[in-house]
Amino acid sequence: MAIHFHRSWMNEELAMVRETVIRFIENEMLPDDEAARKRGHVGHALWRKAGELGLLCSDIPEEYGGGGGDFRHEAVFYEEMARRSLTGMNASVHSIVAHYLLNHGTEEQKRQYLPRMARGELVGAIAMTEPGAGSDLQGVRTRAERHGDHYLINGSKTFISNGYLAGLVLVVAKTDPAQKAKGMSILIVETENRPGYQVGKVLDKIGLKAQDTSELFFDNVKVDADCLLGGEEGRGFYQLMGDLPYERTIIGVTAAAAMEGAYEATLQYTREREAFGQPIAQFQNTKFKLAEIAANVTAARAYVDRCIEDLVAGRLDTVGASMCKMWASDLQNKVVDECLQLFGGYGYMNEYLIGRMYVDARIQRIYGGTNEIMKEVISRAM
Repeated sequence: MAIHFHRSWMNEELAMVRETVIRFIENEMLPDDEAARKRGHVGHALWRKAGELGLLCSDIPEEYGGGGGDFRHEAVFYEEMARRSLTGMNASVHSIVAHYLLNHGTEEQKRQYLPRMARGELVGAIAMTEPGAGSDLQGVRTRAERHGDHYLINGSKTFISNGYLAGLVLVVAKTDPAQKAKGMSILIVETENRPGYQVGKVLDKIGLKAQDTSELFFDNVKVDADCLLGGEEGRGFYQLMGDLPYERTIIGVTAAAAMEGAYEATLQYTREREAFGQPIAQFQNTKFKLAEIAANVTAARAYVDRCIEDLVAGRLDTVGASMCKMWASDLQNKVVDECLQLFGGYGYMNEYLIGRMYVDARIQRIYGGTNEIMKEVISRAM
């Protein structure tokens, strides 16, 4: 008997959305995934197709070109990609950028950028991390100096998801270097034909091979003063902190779905693969391991679903989201590792989904704030 991972928040409308997502994935994403992993990016056409189907910015209000749904609509898309380790199209970072605009942008900024993001015409990225500043955002050295009606941005960023394809980058910069948190601002940079803006090569990562993670360089990049997110200097740190629950819940959602995908792939493999004259699923060690994995994945589903419901209801705070991110990503790494072991040598092959899942899982404990930072956040609230 197969174990069904029931989602407490599903309804008829979301089930139809899931069907659309699965068709898109099977028709558009899966056939090109191997080539995308070799290229290092999925290309702009895929983003536009996702936009045409209404899969991008599905929880952004309709008045700004979005889908008018809530976080559950987004979760459906993230889950189905994560179950198949399709990590090239970072729709979550795209949505996070859209939410910075929605939650903190001026009315003009929302109308100017959100509809184009929802259509997939502008791929979103957020440039926070620098070679010398990762989890400690107050160490950011990129400068944005005001000169009359414009800013000049100077600095460099690294590990930027969607960086190669990005048409819209939110740049975290110091507008007042004398201040710490209060000296930070976020600037909206449209990248096309932008003098002084340069994208470095797609970085060579151990996993997420189809995801265009890049370095970005800013050499006197000139942007109009109205490109300051929210129109007020010194609000950057506050803006970044306000959107952390959303970002960290996404990591929990993808962790739970990846575990489900890993479990199902392993169950199928162990039933088909024979050793010593019988399917390896019949050995006690395999059965007991699969039982442990199934229990862990069932618990993860229940917990992450609760976090999704809390986020939709506006109840999930930074501490709760940090717990979700830390616990689910730790468990994902453990579960996927145990699944890979049941594949034996084949689990170490890139052609097998479980091998890709293994290397793709590792970053989940690092980005979105390392799990060590999550423990710091949680412990401060005790």
